[in-house]
Amino acid sequence: MSSEAAGNGNTATAVEPQPGPEPLPHGIGASLPSAESRAKTEGTFPYASDLWAEGLLWAAVLRSPHAHARIVSIDTSQAREMPGVRSVVTHEDVPGEALHGRKTPDRPVFASDVVRHHGEPIAAVAADHPDTARMAAAAIFVEYELMDPVTDPEKAFAAEPLHPDGNLIRHIPLRHGDPEAAGELVVEGLYRIGRQDPAPIGAEAGLAVPRPDGGVELYIASTDPHTDRDMAASCYGIDPDIVKVVVTGVPGATADREDASFHLPLGLLALTTGCPVKLTATREESFLGHAHRHPTLLRYRHHADAEGKLVKVEAQVLLDAGAYADTSSDALAAAVSFACGPYVVPNAFIEGWAVRTNNPPSGHVRGEGAMQVCAAYEAQMDKIAKKLGIDPAEVRLRNAMATGDILPTGQTVTCPAPVAELLGAVRDFPLPELPKDTPEDEWLLPGGPEGAGEPAAVRRGVGYGLGMVQLLGAEGTDEVSTATVKVHDGIATVICAAVETGQGFTTLARQIVQETLGIDDVRVAPVDTDQPPAGPSCHGRHTWVSGGAVERAAKMVRTQLLQPLAHKFGMSTELLQITDGKITSYDGVLSTTVTEAMDGKELWATAQCRPHPTEPLDEAGQGDAFVGMAFCAIRAVVDVDVEIGSVRVVELAVAQDVGRILNPTQLKVRIEAGVTQGVGAALTENLRTPRGLVRHPDLTGYALPTALDTPDIRIVKLVEERDVVAPFGAKAASAVPVVTTPAAVASAVRAATGRPVNRLPIRPQAAVAT
Repeated sequence: MSSEAAGNGNTATAVEPQPGPEPLPHGIGASLPSAESRAKTEGTFPYASDLWAEGLLWAAVLRSPHAHARIVSIDTSQAREMPGVRSVVTHEDVPGEALHGRKTPDRPVFASDVVRHHGEPIAAVAADHPDTARMAAAAIFVEYELMDPVTDPEKAFAAEPLHPDGNLIRHIPLRHGDPEAAGELVVEGLYRIGRQDPAPIGAEAGLAVPRPDGGVELYIASTDPHTDRDMAASCYGIDPDIVKVVVTGVPGATADREDASFHLPLGLLALTTGCPVKLTATREESFLGHAHRHPTLLRYRHHADAEGKLVKVEAQVLLDAGAYADTSSDALAAAVSFACGPYVVPNAFIEGWAVRTNNPPSGHVRGEGAMQVCAAYEAQMDKIAKKLGIDPAEVRLRNAMATGDILPTGQTVTCPAPVAELLGAVRDFPLPELPKDTPEDEWLLPGGPEGAGEPAAVRRGVGYGLGMVQLLGAEGTDEVSTATVKVHDGIATVICAAVETGQGFTTLARQIVQETLGIDDVRVAPVDTDQPPAGPSCHGRHTWVSGGAVERAAKMVRTQLLQPLAHKFGMSTELLQITDGKITSYDGVLSTTVTEAMDGKELWATAQCRPHPTEPLDEAGQGDAFVGMAFCAIRAVVDVDVEIGSVRVVELAVAQDVGRILNPTQLKVRIEAGVTQGVGAALTENLRTPRGLVRHPDLTGYALPTALDTPDIRIVKLVEERDVVAPFGAKAASAVPVVTTPAAVASAVRAATGRPVNRLPIRPQAAVAT
C-alpha cells in the first residue's frame, strides 16, 4: 500500500503491522507449562533435602541386617554416651500406638521382639552432626537370634505364622459363569513377575519441627498428607490437631513417595529433643525402606473355540506382600478383577492370594496388580494365536471388550472401552524400517557399539499388548476431595490438598480456573494438613476428584461474579459468557472485563467432588467395585540377538483411551514416562533378594532404563470418547502404559525367538533361540 507524501512529492510505503507475541496457552485443551518447570530446570526448586531450621539436629536410623530374627536385646548405652548425641529412641520410647499401616496397622514403628524383613527399623538417633548420628546408630548393639526366613510365597501357606495376624492377608475366589465350560483349544502357562522398585531419583528426606503446643510439624514429600498426619499422631499419642504435615517439593512419584518408616522416627526425635530434626535417607536406606511392586506367581489355563474366541479362563494369582500388609489387599483386588484382561470372557474362575513373607514390603506402585496379570494373559493370547496359526493381533481383536460388556466381577463396563479401535490403530501403523547392514549402524544392534552381537544373529519381532487399569479407589473407597477457589485483585488462588507428584494437577487446576473465570493469573497454594483432605495421589484420583472439586468451586465463584450483572440487565447468568477476561452477553448488550466486574471485591467458594459409590467384592469375587477404567494398546518392535539373548526395543506404538485431552504436551509426557517405566519392568528392573536380603541396594546394582535405553515412542492415536461421569470426561494417563508395555515387549521377544518368555524382567537366557 502506498500514498503520496504531502508537500514533497516523495512516495512513502506504509509499514505492514508486525505480528505480536504468541498468546500464552490458556484454559482446558492448551499446553499450559508447569509453574514449577523453570525452578526445577534451574535447580532452585525447594526439595525436602534442601530444608533447614535454626538449631537443627540430624537423624539416622538403625535397620536390621537380617531378614528374619528374634531380638534378644538392644543396648543403646554406647550410642547415648557419644558426644553430640541428643536422643536415642527404640520401641520402648513410642508413646502411642506401636503399629501403623496405610490400610492395615500391622507394621511396628520400631521392631521390638522380631525383625521380619531386611532393613526394618530398630532404633533412631538424633545428633548435632550427620556423621555423629550415623556413628551412634552403628554403635547400638543388637543381639539377634537368627531364624529361617520364609521367602517363597508358596511356602507361606504352611509356614509358621510370621505375624500375629497370620501369613494370609487376603484370599479372593472369583466365580463367574459355568465351571464345566470347556473349549476346543486349551493353553496353559506359569509366569513370574519380579520385584520392581519405584527408585525415586530425588532423595527421600524430611524435617520435623516441634511446636509450642506439644505437637510437631512434619515437612515431607508426602503423597497423602492427611493419612500421614493421622498415622503420626496415633504413634506419638497426641491429638491430630497438633500434628501438621507440610508437603515439600515432591521430586516425582510413581508410588507412595515417602514411607512411614522415614518420617515416624523423625517426628518422635523432634518431640523427645525439643529441636528440629532432619533426616536424609541414603540410597541404600531408600531401597530397604519403601514399598516395591509385588512379585507375583501366576498360573493360567485358557479355553478357546476353533476360531480363537475365549470360552473360559482359569487362573491362580499369588502376590508376595513381603513382611506387612500395606496396600496388598487393594493390589490383589485389581489383579483378580483384571486377570482376564480387556477381553470378553463368559466364564472365569480366578483364585487370588496375598501372603506375608520375610521379603521386603510390597505396596502401591503405579498399576499394581494390573501389570502383573497383563503380562500373563497376553502371553496366553500369544499361545492361542500360535496354536491356531493366526495373527496375534487378530486373535485379540476377536475377543476385544467394548462398552456394555461384563467384567468377570459381574460389573458392566459403562465407561468408554474402545479396545478394538486402539488395537487396530497400532496394528495398522507403519512398521519401522530395518537398519542397514553398515558399520555406522552398529549402534542399532542389541548391546550397542562394540557389543558382542553379530548382525547375522539379530532377529526382529513384533508383539502386542492390551492393558486396562482402574480409575480411582475401589471396593467402597470413599473418594472425595475438597477445593477452594478465591479471587481478589485479578488473581485467583486454588487451595486444595491434592499433592503435585508430577502428574500435573497444579497445571490442571490453573487451566480449570482460567477456563471458568477468564483469569490468567492463577496460583495454587502449597499443600498442608490445615486444608481439608483431598486423598492420596494414585489411580488418577486428582485429575478426576480434585479437578472436579476445583471446577465446582470455580463455577460457584463464576455465579457470584455474574449474578449482579445478570440481575442488572434482567437476564440469567447462563446468557453470559467469559472469554479472554471479558464478560459478554449473548446479544452484545453487555460487555465488560472481569476486573471491572469484580470492582475490588473478594469472591470465594469451597466445593467437594465425590464420584458414585462402589462396593466390595463379595465371597464369589462379584460386585461393582470400580468407578471407571482406562485402556491402552501397544505394539512393540524389538531386535534380539538370539545367540547371546540381548534385546533392543526399537519402537513402541501406543494408542490410548484418554477420554479428553486436557493438556496435550503434559499428556504426551505422561504416556512416554509410563512407557519408559514399563520398559524397565520388561528388561532390567528386578530388585534381587536372595534369602530375603536386598542385593546391591543402589543404582549401580539396580538397572533403571536411561535415555539411551528408551526406544522411539510413537503415540499413534488418542481416543477422545468422554466418560460422562468424569469431570471434563478425562481419564488418567500414566498407569495404563506402564501396565501394557512389559506385556508388549515380551510378546515381541516371543515373536523374535520362538521362546515362551514367561518371566519379567526378561533374562538373556530366555531370549536365546533354541
